[in-house]
Amino acid sequence: MSRLNKFTFNICSLSRFYSQINLPSNEDIQHTFKNFKHTQIISSSDYFQEKYSYSQCRIYSYPYKLKYYDDIINYFSGGLFESVSEVELHGNHPFEHEFFLRIAQSFPLLEK
Repeated sequence: MSRLNKFTFNICSLSRFYSQINLPSNEDIQHTFKNFKHTQIISSSDYFQEKYSYSQCRIYSYPYKLKYYDDIINYFSGGLFESVSEVELHGNHPFEHEFFLRIAQSFPLLEK
C-alpha cells in the first residue's frame, strides 16, 4: 500500500443499525478521511422509514470515474460527473424541482 498514489472508490452502505438519532453526519464521515490529502472525498447519508427502517451512506472519491451512479438521494450535493450515463434515484422525501436542475447540470452525458 505504500506505493498507492491514487485510490478511486464508490461505497454505498445500507444499515439497520443507525436510526435518525445516531446517523453519522456528513461532517463526521468527512473527518474519517482527513488523511486523504490528494483525493477529494464526497459523502451523503439519509435515513429511510419504509417497510424496514434503514440508513444509507455513500462515500466516493471525486472526480467520479464510473459510468453509473445509483441510489441518488435528496441530499445529493451536486458536482460534475462527466463519465456517468445512467443514474438511479432513491428516496422517501419528494424530489423538488431544484433537485432535478442539479441532476441535469451534474450529469451532462445522462442517457438513462
